[in-house]
Amino acid sequence: MKIREIFSATAIAIRHTAAASNKQAYLGKGLFPPQKKMGLDLKWIKTSKGIPVSLAPSNFDAKSTLRSRSGFKMDETEMAFFRESYVVKEADEQEIMRVQDSADPYAKEVIERIYDDAENLIAGAEVVPERMIMQLLAASDGSPKISIQANDTTYAYNYDPNSTYKKNNFVELSGTSKWSDTTNADPLADVETAQGAVEDVAGETPSIMIVSKKTMNYLKKNAKIKAAVVSKSDSPIVFINEKKVKALFSEELGVSIIVYKKKFKDDSGTVNQFYPDGFATLIPEGTLGNTWYGCTPEERTGMASADADVKVLGDTGITVMVTTTHDPEQTKTTVSEIVLPSFERMDETYQIKCY
Repeated sequence: MKIREIFSATAIAIRHTAAASNKQAYLGKGLFPPQKKMGLDLKWIKTSKGIPVSLAPSNFDAKSTLRSRSGFKMDETEMAFFRESYVVKEADEQEIMRVQDSADPYAKEVIERIYDDAENLIAGAEVVPERMIMQLLAASDGSPKISIQANDTTYAYNYDPNSTYKKNNFVELSGTSKWSDTTNADPLADVETAQGAVEDVAGETPSIMIVSKKTMNYLKKNAKIKAAVVSKSDSPIVFINEKKVKALFSEELGVSIIVYKKKFKDDSGTVNQFYPDGFATLIPEGTLGNTWYGCTPEERTGMASADADVKVLGDTGITVMVTTTHDPEQTKTTVSEIVLPSFERMDETYQIKCY
């Protein structure tokens, strides 16, 4: 049995599509749906009012970082280019060739491990745009920006170079106003004020609020929210749950709350939340921008190579390329993407740094 008979870019894509159907969906992908361009020119990456994003320069001609099963590294360039590889070593290929029957349990174990390696690369590629989007929706200093750190280098993508968004669409609560002060804080009033600020700037009223689980827990414990829930009930209420909090915000302010709990591992292997604690982000219904994918070098040149098997995944620009090298005899799986979100409806959002 030869590895290329059972392991290909198309097979990896089919397997990934089946696995993805059982996963929790990324919130950011719905708010910033994927779009594809053959390049990733600056003019396509926009903030509000059609202003282009400020990107940091680097270079494209960097060799892909080989990823071990225990490590996690990424390469990127000027246009947010990411590329990683796994190698099926000669020893693994020898094990596969020893097995003549593809239904043999031993063969299945080896093949599953190889496909899992490829799936890990794709999963890592899918994390990248979601991290970018959540950085835009929860700006630590009030100005939406993307900061990517890898290989001891930081690349910055500034969506608010003049701090206009920070001035009009952001507030940092302090003192007893912080939502962590569940006795004195007034989240309903804060959200209503934020809605009014967006109406003044964009003429729209945001109707969705994104928070983390910890922030929702503060809302459940908030004295003013409890009082409001009790006042609307015909019977005594002892316990305020998430459902009651959501119903109150919906009834009083027309706001639907999304508690986003999905997590990822960063470059160091530390588990992080995509959407951080300490924020509440108000957004309008519908999409907020697009996640732009460009044509990767693997897509551009690999498809024309007889030694490369290339497949672009579904509705994204994530590219899978399987190649065979000689001396040593190895099969290499490379996953790459060129990606950056645009944020055309930025002015219709509002961010509260609530504690």
